[in-house]
Amino acid sequence: MLSTLLSMSLCNPRSAAIAERACALPLTHPAVRNGARARRAVLIVCTAGLAWAANCVAAFAAEPQLATYRVDNGAIHVPLTREPGDAARGRAAVLSRDAGNCFLCHTVPDAGDTPLGNIGPPLAGVGKRLSAAQLRLRLVDSTRINSRSVMPAYYRTEGLNQVASAYRGKPLLTVQQIEDVIVYLLTLRD
Repeated sequence: MLSTLLSMSLCNPRSAAIAERACALPLTHPAVRNGARARRAVLIVCTAGLAWAANCVAAFAAEPQLATYRVDNGAIHVPLTREPGDAARGRAAVLSRDAGNCFLCHTVPDAGDTPLGNIGPPLAGVGKRLSAAQLRLRLVDSTRINSRSVMPAYYRTEGLNQVASAYRGKPLLTVQQIEDVIVYLLTLRD
């Protein structure tokens, strides 16, 4: 049974090696008397299993938990975070190559010398055309409005294709970044 547990990789390689050495005592060894070998092996395997479980819990806890939201009539009415958005941070995310990258597809009114795309609609006047709730859904998952949309789902992690392993299971933007972008977009009224 011990070898089965070890072969299932329930513990790290170092713990497995320690457990194997502890259980490899010859039958003539004094520690084997009165079941000491079995007790020691069980203790080591249990300790290694607990260490493995603790590592799994820590890894699970480290993964970002997605905020829950409800789509109602083409909008997400409740903000994704309690902290209000910040227009300056939102502008930075829109024009950032590391965050939103919005300028690749949209023209942005105050982008300066940044080369802009024209695949998506211009963002000028978007704050007049759409509400915060409508913008929130478009950022979270634009395919909920148009299934053929080429806009990335900035907060969806399931049902995506060809996602690099480093980004699997992670949203493109945090909830705070989404709220920041919404506040910035609402300032674009002309």
